[in-house]
Amino acid sequence: MDHGAASPVSSPSPGAGRNLSRLTRRKPVERLVAESGHGEGGLLRRSLGVWQLTAISIGATLGTGIFVVLGEAVPEAGPAVTVSFVLAGLTALFSALSYAELAGTIPVSGSSYTYTYATMGELLGWVIGWCLILEYGVSVAAVAVGWGEYLNELLDGTVGATIPAALSAPPGDGGIVNLPALLVVLLAMALLLGGARESARANAAMVAVKIGALLMFCAVAATGVRAGNYTPFAPLGVAGINAAAATLFFSYIGFDAASTAGEEARNPRRDLPRAIVLSLVIVTVLYCLVAAVAVGALPWQDFTGTEAALAGIMEEVTGRAFWSVLLALGAVVAIASVVLAVLYGQTRILFSMSRDGLIPRVFSRVHPRTGTPRAGTLIVAAFCGTLAAVVPLGRLADATSIGTLFAFALVNVSVVVLRRTHPRAPRGFRVPLSPLLPALGLGFCVWTMAGLDAVTWTVFGLWLAGGLAVYFSYGIRHSRLNEPGRPAAADEPAG
Repeated sequence: MDHGAASPVSSPSPGAGRNLSRLTRRKPVERLVAESGHGEGGLLRRSLGVWQLTAISIGATLGTGIFVVLGEAVPEAGPAVTVSFVLAGLTALFSALSYAELAGTIPVSGSSYTYTYATMGELLGWVIGWCLILEYGVSVAAVAVGWGEYLNELLDGTVGATIPAALSAPPGDGGIVNLPALLVVLLAMALLLGGARESARANAAMVAVKIGALLMFCAVAATGVRAGNYTPFAPLGVAGINAAAATLFFSYIGFDAASTAGEEARNPRRDLPRAIVLSLVIVTVLYCLVAAVAVGALPWQDFTGTEAALAGIMEEVTGRAFWSVLLALGAVVAIASVVLAVLYGQTRILFSMSRDGLIPRVFSRVHPRTGTPRAGTLIVAAFCGTLAAVVPLGRLADATSIGTLFAFALVNVSVVVLRRTHPRAPRGFRVPLSPLLPALGLGFCVWTMAGLDAVTWTVFGLWLAGGLAVYFSYGIRHSRLNEPGRPAAADEPAG
């Protein structure tokens, strides 16, 4: 053997270098903004103002924590569940500030997928997009399952009958198919197919109903508040507060939904940051108010983990079924708005990924009459409806939390990176004390992720592995950055 000959592995091949550069290529911010709205066959229509955008984020957020998982969090923290809500809200706030800056700088439909693509490259952008599919798609299914609980509560209080378990619970929970969960997903789909403006109006009306229902709960349940129910305040200590905060983080998922409307906002640079921050503030105040009244009206030991906890408190306090039925009616409307807003966000993220060529182009086809991605909406609704009909709620919520936390973590990093690469880019909002606050947002996300169980991490790892397989078999070859005349972002800062 000639030891003086060069080894075939002594230096990387040109092909390997090209493949690495393809994984890290970034999509220029200027091009992202220039392409905004363009789909296969048409434009998304800019028709949404700041209050409609705020309602989208509130619609995607408010409802899940209070109407669905409060009963699961109180046994973990006791009366200190209000502190858990604040802690979970702070975890979300730092990331919300980062979302606000990026939404005002890159006002397109892709949310954190697009932000990561522009700052850290195509591979990480794909990973975040894949996480968002988990976040939004599974959120729709999980919330739809909770909607069925309140529908049964409403039917029981009005007509004295409920949907049989075989048709209102998924396999594994004593049923065959969760028909109500499928129904609410199909209803949201029908509203979205009518157009962004029309669905935003329907969402705003439902948001008004849900806020009214929660304020009504506070007014009525406050008559049953007993000071003794607040002592001991933290019976399970700091560990219990932290455990409940991790559970309740699921209830804040959705504040970023306004960022998915970047191409349908009339004044995105100004209105998107306002909508994101304002929605989170409104939601946090309502969550803490309702939680404080709930644990004051009912001893924390009596919370059983049922998804219909608030309706039970109303009946316990008043001794009359009327109030619990009225609250159940508000919850049915409220949770339907979560499904609508989150399903909307999912279709817009897939729209952006499709326009970039990373998933099939069918998701970016815009209907000429309604200005919506009709085919993508139908496909997403079919997927989410099937998931809601056959998968139990608990594990869905955990899987959604870890995907969201991972996306939030990289959004906090993206703010810092974009400040360095595009320091003079127009911004509708700037995170104060950067990079300190983005670093805190990143730290909170990592800390909360660490508190999730091993099974959730395993599911997340399998999901990411599947996503990488899809990217390397399809996305990397079909990326629009492969096309002539479409260069990746340069490294120098933009002027």
